[in-house]
Amino acid sequence: MNLSVDSDSPVPPYEQVRSALAGQINDGTLPVGAKLPTVRKLAADLGIAPNTIARAYRELEEAGLIETRGRAGSFVGASGDESRERARQAAAEYAATARRLGLSPGEALAIVTAAVEGA
Repeated sequence: MNLSVDSDSPVPPYEQVRSALAGQINDGTLPVGAKLPTVRKLAADLGIAPNTIARAYRELEEAGLIETRGRAGSFVGASGDESRERARQAAAEYAATARRLGLSPGEALAIVTAAVEGA
């Protein structure tokens, strides 16, 4: 697992960790069933507070990307593939709505880009 936190970034550390892990889960770098480091281990490796990692893990769990199994630890969940499918379905619905509203593909993509980037 390749993670780092940029302390000079305006993006909060928990979000950097959450985003990096989500990306690795979604692109298959972290396959279903892969065991994640403990909160304390990852926090120590990255030089940040354990609560920061705990928050990132909580958000990943809420999104269905990881599963926490008590003392056994946290693992990449099988529902990650399901999450991708839900995102594809939402994208298809948005595309249909954008067409009905008469938006050009460029306009529709600009709206999505702004939403994804938090603008």
